Amino acid sequence: MSHTKVPYLAVPPPPAAAAPAAAYYQDDEPVEEKKPLANNGRGLVLKTHCEFPAIGRGAFRDKFAVLVHARAPADVARAPLDLVTVLDVSGSMKGQKLALLKQAMAFVVDQLGPADRLSVVSFSGRAARLTCLARMSDAGKASAELAVDSLVVGSGTNIGEGLRVGAQVLVGRRLKNSVASMILLSDGQDSRLRANKRYMDLVPPLFVLAGSRPGPIHTFGFGANHDAAALHTIAQATGGTFSFVGNQAAIQDSFAQCIGGLLSVAVQEARIAVTCLHRGVHVQEVKSGCYGNHVDADGRAASIDVGELYDGEERRFLVLVYVPRARPAESVTRLIKVTCGYNDAATGQAANAAAPAAVIQRPLELTDLPHPCMEVERERVRLATTQDIAAAREAAEGGQHASAARILDSRLKAVERSAPGTAGDDPTCEAIKEELRDLSARVGDRREYQQTGRACLLAGMSSHAQQRASAVELQSASKARAYLTPKMEEMVETSREQSRKRGSSSDAGSSQLNKQIKQDLTED
Repeated sequence: MSHTKVPYLAVPPPPAAAAPAAAYYQDDEPVEEKKPLANNGRGLVLKTHCEFPAIGRGAFRDKFAVLVHARAPADVARAPLDLVTVLDVSGSMKGQKLALLKQAMAFVVDQLGPADRLSVVSFSGRAARLTCLARMSDAGKASAELAVDSLVVGSGTNIGEGLRVGAQVLVGRRLKNSVASMILLSDGQDSRLRANKRYMDLVPPLFVLAGSRPGPIHTFGFGANHDAAALHTIAQATGGTFSFVGNQAAIQDSFAQCIGGLLSVAVQEARIAVTCLHRGVHVQEVKSGCYGNHVDADGRAASIDVGELYDGEERRFLVLVYVPRARPAESVTRLIKVTCGYNDAATGQAANAAAPAAVIQRPLELTDLPHPCMEVERERVRLATTQDIAAAREAAEGGQHASAARILDSRLKAVERSAPGTAGDDPTCEAIKEELRDLSARVGDRREYQQTGRACLLAGMSSHAQQRASAVELQSASKARAYLTPKMEEMVETSREQSRKRGSSSDAGSSQLNKQIKQDLTED
């Protein structure tokens, strides 16, 4: 093994209620010098789909739906990552939980490249930064593995302090990789918030505003006793996802899915612009989930702040417009033009994408009612499902568990009756139906809801709001999963392959040991 000097293990700072600028860590290792990267001309692709292909010339429509579909380029060069992991080592993490966490972190360290940087923070009653933000060279990985292996449990659970120290690392960076994120894992309730439940107090202030935050905080609830509401609030406030790891052995796969995304960011600072073309058309509403949107006062333009997209990741938004009656000689109506400005994450260069204008035919009369666009109907199904998952959670939180189950069962039947639901093997609808069945089984009983249902509902809400995969293990055996990107799937498969090899090695070792014991007994 090389005797290269490894990055030091840092002494934890004294606790403080708020971190002034002087308290930020400014000892991050230099970033690797950027090399010119090429993405072979691949860029973000924009498409539009109109609810119906035609409207009669003498008719008008309120809230006519136009689907805006953005897809990030696939198989492109990636940008290096700055990652801070904030790990709960409270007393409830002792034993197998801590061992599985160390195993999962070893996998994360192994997947990072020499241009990526990692800092490890642990917390119980207090928080400690175990490593500076160091490049994952051989020496950096050795330091990180040593820090992870040294983790021991303590008393208390101070999530806010862990996030404060993690924020000090990311905010204080002297040099920055273009992609940055924090991962928070906790299996318990914050000791200081048990009375007031002011979850936003846990979020570092600079992470709340989209324009100033260093990166999202992706949160993981580990086991049945974590505070799902707190972790969901932290993720939601910072642009991260909340994942529920109910099966402790699945923690490595859950981390792998998240890392698969973070190590494949292709697009940054994406902003979609909508411009009305026909003088009588105006935007009435934009359905964009957790992504901020703005509609001009006159409705003639709108925008959606999309932010980062992973390699091959997709976003769909519904733009609802007013369509006026057509003039006597008007055979088509040009509704909207959609463009997107963004930065290529690997090169840092600004780029633009544009979709063909959204156009509908205007015949004198419609002899046959046209079929609705399946893309638009599929998005409507997804949005209605998202609303009912939130409604079911509200009912369950109020103790109305039977009502919560009925809401989800009713939505399941509606999905099955919908156009995409009756069309056959639609992957989106299959994933939604599987999710609704699973959630319904978890909300009907108070005890089951408290143990797993609340976390599963919140993980689903997080995933649908962002249109990004979060880790949650469903009870059914189907492989249908919403929002997973190919890079996420590849990383999860790498994790599982490693686990299989580790299991085979363990079995072989046990078998050899048993043979040796039998041989020793025979010789005796």
